[in-house]
Amino acid sequence: MASPGKLAVSTASTGVMRIRWAVLAITAGVLILNYADRSALGVAGASIIHEFNLTKTEFGLISSIFFVGYAPFCFVGGWLADKYGPRAVMGAAVGWWSIFTGLTAAGAGYVSFLIIRLLFGLGEGPQGSVTIKTMRNWFPQKQMGLAVGISQGSTPLGGLIGTPLVAGLIAYNGDWRLPFIVLGVIGILMTIGWFVIVRDTPGQHPWAGQAEVDEMKADAAVVAQSPASPGGAPHSVGYYIRQPHVLATSIAFFGYAWVLYTFLSWFPVYLVEARGVNIKEVAIVGALPWALGVLGYMLGGVLTDWIAARTGRPAAARRGVILVGLVGTAALLAGVGYVETITAAVLLMSGVIFLLYLTGAQYFLMISDTIPGEKLGGVVGFVHLIANTSGILAPLIVGVIVDQTKSWVLTFGLSAAICIVGVVAVGVWGRARSLTEA
Repeated sequence: MASPGKLAVSTASTGVMRIRWAVLAITAGVLILNYADRSALGVAGASIIHEFNLTKTEFGLISSIFFVGYAPFCFVGGWLADKYGPRAVMGAAVGWWSIFTGLTAAGAGYVSFLIIRLLFGLGEGPQGSVTIKTMRNWFPQKQMGLAVGISQGSTPLGGLIGTPLVAGLIAYNGDWRLPFIVLGVIGILMTIGWFVIVRDTPGQHPWAGQAEVDEMKADAAVVAQSPASPGGAPHSVGYYIRQPHVLATSIAFFGYAWVLYTFLSWFPVYLVEARGVNIKEVAIVGALPWALGVLGYMLGGVLTDWIAARTGRPAAARRGVILVGLVGTAALLAGVGYVETITAAVLLMSGVIFLLYLTGAQYFLMISDTIPGEKLGGVVGFVHLIANTSGILAPLIVGVIVDQTKSWVLTFGLSAAICIVGVVAVGVWGRARSLTEA
């Protein structure tokens, strides 16, 4: 016999559910902008390096210092979202990072770029944890893979849109500054849209129907009765972040992020300097990996929801996709520096990004499946913080390696090795019982 909570979910699901999809759409739009803004520096990198006579190490530090602000605010943003709600935190974050996107155009040298990118990173930091908090508040667990896949899967769409936009504006205008001004203005408009459309929960939204409100209340009741929340009283954030599967997920997410941020900061520069691609061609070939990344991220979320529905083991489904995706990522990445043609390099890197992003939703879902909603923002923020310390290290270390050794092969091989460390961590310590598993 079905439990009252599950019966309520089934009954409520028959109502018309419109507002959650509007919340998902604006969240996806925010994350598209987030990565378009973030990827702009890499696309403009060759022009900036040339104009200001920067070394690879200096440009690597400019890229890395973004994460000095970004990484801690992954946690701070999640903690604030638990305390004050995701609407206020994300709205403030979008407005802040959009201002500093525009101010990038005012960069006048090495020191000014360092300051601007550091402050830009503070604003972008909360997006990951606040997005997961928002999706958990608006979507039942059975749809979380879909919701996270679409929302977070929009991040590579930002690269897909941002790369040709930034490269095209530079090629058209001859000035790397114009794209940052355009993106900054778009961001201010997006901030206004966020506050108009989003509320923290369906119960607070004037446009939400009663069926949508009732479904999420029933889903919360089912979660509260699960083995992961004994007695219905969640532990502290500190308790949850010490759990082996949370730490293993953090290590694997670090490997994922290392590859991503190496690609984000340096692949356009690699194409220009090592492969002789001009800025107009970057607008085309640099966008292909992002297109496959969009497909991989969204497919990954839907795939694990489908596996979980048929096996009753969501956590095992998430873990399996992480293991397969990171092993494939490492194998392809190790070969990027050895191929002899631009076409082969772009195709291999496209495969890398597809497999990498296939795992992208799983790190968040491994946590959202096992952590009570009251502490979710803080725990996701911690995992995101650990992952994004790679952003501090990867761009700078790659810059130093290329300056000192002139070897792109070494940088890609290092990234592959770090992926394998994540595979080992999840394989050994990544087993977790999901909220719906008995």
